[in-house]
Amino acid sequence: QVQLVESGGGLVQAGGSLRLSCAASGRIISINDMEWYRQAPGKQRDLVATITSGGSTNYAESVKGRFTIARDNAKNTVYLQMNSLKPEDTAVYYCNAHNVRTPGNLFGMDYWGKGTLVTVSS
Repeated sequence: QVQLVESGGGLVQAGGSLRLSCAASGRIISINDMEWYRQAPGKQRDLVATITSGGSTNYAESVKGRFTIARDNAKNTVYLQMNSLKPEDTAVYYCNAHNVRTPGNLFGMDYWGKGTLVTVSS
């Protein structure tokens, strides 16, 4: 069974930084794209950043230049470095792993973590 566990959330003042981690565990053969989403109270879940297995990245306009996504394929871990945080970045941050292949499922399937809360105070 594959599990994704996020960590690194917390309370930070505006202008501060946080680094989120998301580790995938289980008998994983490969993972395609890995992504970070966020969901603020009362709002929909939005895509924040994507990184392919080859390391190509994409970001939401609202976080470009402030957030950096990275991954360690050997550790099946994705990171989100968040700098110059703003109160509007407050949300639960979720990671998503696309097309995770295991010995029991060579076609692959997507998995979500349970989220980590980021609160930015003004």
